[in-house]
Amino acid sequence: MSVVLIGFAVLLFLIIVVRMPIAFAMGLVGFFGFAFLNGLELSNIANFRWTGPLSMASNRVIDTVQEYSLSVIPLFILMGNLVTRSGLSHELYSVSNAFLGHRKGGLSMATVVACGGFSAICGSSLATSATMSKVAMPPMRKYGYSDALATASIAAGGTLGILIPPSVILVIYGLLTESSIRELFAAGFIPGILGILLYLVAVRYVVWRDPSAGPAGEKTPWPDRLQAMKGVWGVLVLFTVVMGGIYLGIFTPTEAAGIGAGGAFLITLFRGRMTLRNLFETLTDTARTSAMLFAVVIGALIFSDFINRAGLPDMLLEFVTALDVAPIVVILAILGIYIVLGMVFESLSMMLLTVPVFYPLVASMGFDLVWFGIVVVVVTEISLITPPVGMNVFVLSAVLRDVKTGTIFKGVTPFWCADIVRLALIVFVAQIALFLPELLYR
Repeated sequence: MSVVLIGFAVLLFLIIVVRMPIAFAMGLVGFFGFAFLNGLELSNIANFRWTGPLSMASNRVIDTVQEYSLSVIPLFILMGNLVTRSGLSHELYSVSNAFLGHRKGGLSMATVVACGGFSAICGSSLATSATMSKVAMPPMRKYGYSDALATASIAAGGTLGILIPPSVILVIYGLLTESSIRELFAAGFIPGILGILLYLVAVRYVVWRDPSAGPAGEKTPWPDRLQAMKGVWGVLVLFTVVMGGIYLGIFTPTEAAGIGAGGAFLITLFRGRMTLRNLFETLTDTARTSAMLFAVVIGALIFSDFINRAGLPDMLLEFVTALDVAPIVVILAILGIYIVLGMVFESLSMMLLTVPVFYPLVASMGFDLVWFGIVVVVVTEISLITPPVGMNVFVLSAVLRDVKTGTIFKGVTPFWCADIVRLALIVFVAQIALFLPELLYR
């Protein structure tokens, strides 16, 4: 146990103090921790046989980059980048605004709905927040919305990008826990819709408390509403083909990602947004993001080998058994740890650091790992808008330099509370997440 604690202490020191990228920090700690468990000491460094640790690390690298199912990651990232280039975010916002903009707080509601739609084909919270800030902020300022409500609706709506399928972070969770990506995608759909509905309730609460924070906009006639819907046919077709094909078992998630990327390319081409320069920038950005994610995943797997070799999952199970508490109490304690970590850790780093530790314990207590994956992602969403390190908030403050970070954090509080309500519902009513997987695949 002392070896594991020292390993975690060194890892936190490297990440927080040294500011080493988490991929390298986890890889180094995992490698040298594994070597220490195999007999490495300060006195025998020169004579130590490094064959075991090197074999473990090299196998992790080779197995990960050769894993066919992981090709879903760069393909979904490419699809999201192409959709961003196509300008579909403007049409999504226009449709949402046409149906909701005439209500009090309607523009904020339209922003949340547009973020949900964009998330369905983008899969990145940070990209959703950055894109929708450019689309939604000008009209909300035009109608006199408070900066707190306007920016909070973008920051909170952007968090949906990692839950509503296709989601890269669900793919990574599936890899770490060997869970079905298809079931994870099915499980994320209803909680994602629930998140949108609860965010709409949060907007209504804000304008009920302060009507001046979100004045009503102009009412759009029905013919104009129907006309606006013509602009989102690409989103609807792409999402229906990709996710419908996965849910119905027509093709695998990897095949769906390829079809989605090809469809997004055709939509961008037909909309006249694809130039050689844009294509080059899209491909290089996809390669850069994919390389970063693969490096982080490899580092996490090496670290996972270390903690498993040290017997941490078994020690945690023995400790929990000795406490003699109900399994749900253990889950609540894990969620408490996630919320605290979310205040200081970036979301992906937090998930990669904790999932290899917690999922064997959760599985041994009889909980469904697909359900636990959705719980983890929802808690990760909460961390994206939790001070002091809410990544979506800092993305917005970087894009909207005239809005203070404190203003965004203040405005996001009702949405944070809505997320806590959603988390409680998913924890205590597991069927919210498991209904579709059980209906379709079990």
